[in-house]
Amino acid sequence: MNKPEVLIIDDEPQIRKLLEINLTAHGYQIRQAATGREGLMLAANHIPEVILLDLGLPDISGHEVLRRLREWYTRAIVVLSVERGEEDIVKALDNGANDYLSKPFRVGELMARLRSAIRNNDSGETRAVITAGDLEIDLVGRVVRNREEILKLTATEYNLLALLARNVGRVLTHQFLLKEVWGVGYQTETQYLRVFVAQLRKKIEDDPNHPQHLITVSGVGYRFE
Repeated sequence: MNKPEVLIIDDEPQIRKLLEINLTAHGYQIRQAATGREGLMLAANHIPEVILLDLGLPDISGHEVLRRLREWYTRAIVVLSVERGEEDIVKALDNGANDYLSKPFRVGELMARLRSAIRNNDSGETRAVITAGDLEIDLVGRVVRNREEILKLTATEYNLLALLARNVGRVLTHQFLLKEVWGVGYQTETQYLRVFVAQLRKKIEDDPNHPQHLITVSGVGYRFE
């Protein structure tokens, strides 16, 4: 079996070394870049399964690298950054990052995030039917089933669920969800999201108080698993 390839774009040698040791030990192939431009070149020449991207790069900003990658790269990008502010996290996610880990990070958590990113690669956008356990979302027929029983969803509930499901494993920010489902004028109406996510959980989750599919990312948005 081919080892999944991870591209590390980070200007800190000690971080790259730490990642190389741990990722290699867990069966990954590694490529490394110390600058944004080098990372963009490596990504284009050897398309990796996952990119680990630092935002504080010496030549061009990590946000710019992220934007350029998302012009063509469709697989997972996990941001690793010392920036912990909500604004930076939201900006990275809105620019196309699938996940965000603040430095210093726990190696075990990083490995779990990588496994999740690889599982979710190539799923969602290209599939007509998305399944998650007993839940089935038919994107063509606009039908949602749980244990083969058709669920009665409102148009807004369906649109919200379908948007999250098409981006399985990716954190979608409050602002992005509100803009896409309700429109540009609703990007600050976070109570809309809370109400509709609560309604969806009652319909699709076995235990709405401990959801397995609609996951809250505190202060940022939601993720579909």
